[in-house]
Amino acid sequence: MKQLWKNFKNAIVAVDIVIFTIEDNDLKVLLIKMKKEPFQEMWAVPGGLVGVEESLDSSAKKHLFNKTGIKNVYLEQLYTFGEVDRDPLGRVISTAYFALMPNEGLSLKTTEEYEGVQWFSIKDLPKLAYDHKDIIRKAQSRLKAKLSYTNIVYSLLPNEFTLTDLQRTYEIILGEVMDKRNFRKKILSLNMIKKTDRQTTGGASRPAAFYKFIKKSPQIIEIL
Repeated sequence: MKQLWKNFKNAIVAVDIVIFTIEDNDLKVLLIKMKKEPFQEMWAVPGGLVGVEESLDSSAKKHLFNKTGIKNVYLEQLYTFGEVDRDPLGRVISTAYFALMPNEGLSLKTTEEYEGVQWFSIKDLPKLAYDHKDIIRKAQSRLKAKLSYTNIVYSLLPNEFTLTDLQRTYEIILGEVMDKRNFRKKILSLNMIKKTDRQTTGGASRPAAFYKFIKKSPQIIEIL
């Protein structure tokens, strides 16, 4: 089976999408469970072949929605993976994307082609098909890097959040504890967020103000 790719005269093109969220104080990635051989019972990031009349972006959005039920999320082209033997069934070159979304109001679904769809901790991934472990690690590295010079963290948070929520999101992704005072001073100096008129209620702690992003579109901002 591993020689089947030689039956194809030319390579075919696919897209794969790594979608991240923050849940239970953990960075998680969405995977679908394979049915077809030779990857039966293994997991993969959603994706598929690119149609002859599709752009890469439109194909990525289509496959993401069809195989997970997710749409209208932050989506960015990541990298092209083209090792000759990356797919044992054919000579397939994949352009990978990474996507970000808040973990609220989710209604996941997949097609009959797959056994299921599920979030997994980036620290405890199941056995993965193809070269999807490499793709996920590349996406994780890109996400960490972009937190330092862009505002894309807005894509992982709900519409309103506390400064503690915001700091914790950075800490989870970067894997390090940040100084509370310095973090808040820096974030508030950037005019990236604004305070709302709401506060947290209940609990033993003092009420905390809710904030929201002034702009929900990608911007270059020196944050870290």
